[in-house]
Amino acid sequence: MRRQVLTSRNVRGGRFIDFALGGLNYQIEHHLFPSMPRPSLRRSQALIRAFCDRNSISYQEDTLVSSYAQSLRYLNDVGAMAPR
Repeated sequence: MRRQVLTSRNVRGGRFIDFALGGLNYQIEHHLFPSMPRPSLRRSQALIRAFCDRNSISYQEDTLVSSYAQSLRYLNDVGAMAPR
C-alpha cells in the first residue's frame, strides 16, 4: 500500500480535470483500488489522504502542467542514461 501511494501522484484541477482525464487524475486512489468505479475515486480521496496523514505517508498531488513536467524530466533523465 505504501509503495502504491509513494509511486503515484494525483492531478488536481477540479471538475474540468476530472472530466478531461476521465477520473484517472486520482492515480493514488486508482492504484489502491483498481476496480473502484471512477466516479467513486474522488469521493474516496479524503479518506485516503487522512489515512496517509495519520501514517506519515507522503500524498503527492500536483497541477496538470507540473505533473507532465515531472514526467518529461524523468523520461529525459532515463533516456540520457541509455547507451548510445
